[in-house]
Amino acid sequence: MAESRVKTVLEAFDAAVKAGDGAGISTTLGELDGLLTTHRAELHPQLVHFLEGRSYAKALLWLGGRSEFAKPASPPGGCGGGGHRH
Repeated sequence: MAESRVKTVLEAFDAAVKAGDGAGISTTLGELDGLLTTHRAELHPQLVHFLEGRSYAKALLWLGGRSEFAKPASPPGGCGGGGHRH
């Protein structure tokens, strides 16, 4: 039950980020911190790791959600795509 609530709040956070809703972002961040504090013992350790590190995109993807803010920072294969230069 706690994981489904975390997922719901992460989805609300994602929507707030997309909308540029500062109040919504602040509210959902507070909720996520509270859920982590209250339900840490019953949450999967990987999810706890993501939430502690504020890796919300990873947490949402791990829970099976979709997110626009959960995109890789660099293309597959590394950053820049060039070979090593000596």
